[in-house]
Parts: sequence; structure tokens; C-alpha cells
Amino acid sequence: MTAQRLEILHRDDDIVVVLKPSGLLSVASPGASGTTVVEALRRMGVAALPVHRLDRDVSGVMVLGRHEGARATLESAFRARSVEKVYWALAQGRVKPASGTFDWPIEDRGADAAVSPRGKPAVTKFRTLSHAGPCTEVEIDLLTGRYNQIRLHFAHARFPLVGERKYAFGRDAVVKFKRVALHPMTLALPHPKTGALLSWTAPLPADLSELVTRLRSGPSSP
Repeated sequence: MTAQRLEILHRDDDIVVVLKPSGLLSVASPGASGTTVVEALRRMGVAALPVHRLDRDVSGVMVLGRHEGARATLESAFRARSVEKVYWALAQGRVKPASGTFDWPIEDRGADAAVSPRGKPAVTKFRTLSHAGPCTEVEIDLLTGRYNQIRLHFAHARFPLVGERKYAFGRDAVVKFKRVALHPMTLALPHPKTGALLSWTAPLPADLSELVTRLRSGPSSP
């Protein structure tokens, strides 16, 4: 992964907002090798500290603090649910109901997680955007930020995301894809210094856009 592929959406003395491509690590993780967002920024001459993380396969908007004070303030905003996170995802099958809320608790188990009564509260709101062949495009409002929350909730509802291999069997996939079809498209938060509400939106990357176009042009499931 080269630093040139990391697009900066916003930068000031306190924060930097990037469009993370699929395949790039958000932060260093045990057993995972490869460049992280922090390292990619450093190669571009930008020092930053991680605030939240996106799965390696996931593309989308990500914010980092430029110094410890900004990072701490941003982390507090995430904990207080003052940050709006809107995701796009492509689920297998026709999601029913067309809109609603998943509120199954999630237990973090280190390398993975599971829906479990022993877990912490997890709330995922969703609504159908359109159908693409045998799949459903959904918009997701993430009200909590548990590990792998969206992937787990949709798999538990029996509508696993396209490309899901961690919480669903790839051989049973309606549509096969090289990665999880999940993209944080909008991030809105109060600036850690001024308190002004800022928002960024990132379009779908080429691979996801091409996937949807291909599914829409092909035969639909009954």
C-alpha cells in the first residue's frame, strides 16, 4: 500500500480526516502485517494519532487527532455518541423488513466477536436504499460502535454482507466478492477545538460501484 493512495479530506492543526482504502490497516494489530493509516500519513509528512478503527477490508472516512489533546477529545465524543456515522452496505438477499433496528448485544472476544446475552448493548439502524440483483443496498446509522457490529448484526439476521467470510460461510454466498461490501460514507463530529459541527461524505470506491452496476445489469433473483 503506497501513501499516495491515502486521500486527505480535511487537515488542520487538530485533526486530519482521510479516505481509507480497502486493504490498509487502521492501526497496528497482533498477527496483522502491513502499512497502517498512521504510517501512511507519516510518509506524507503528517503526524496523527488514531481515534477509531475500520476493518482492514473496509474503505471509508476516518478521523485522527493531530496531538494527544485532540485525540482525547475525539475519543470522548465517540463515547458520548456525539459522532454521527452513516454506512453503506450491500447485504445478501432481500432485507426484511425494509427498515428497522437491530439491537442484539455483542460480546468482544478478542480476534472476533459474537452476538451474546453476555455482551454490551449494540444498536444498528438501517433502511433499504435499493435492490441490486439478489442483494440489497442499505444505509446504516451506527448508534454504538462495537467490534464488527454491522457485520455481526446482518449475519445474525441472516442477511450477511456480500464478501463476508468471518461471520458467514463464503461457500454459501449468493454473490462472491473479494472483500466485505461495507463503506462508511459519512462522518460528522464536533471539532475538538472549536466545537463546530463538521461533516464529510465519501462516494463509493470503484470496486463497490462496479459490483453494484454489475448486479443491477444481471438477472435478478425471483
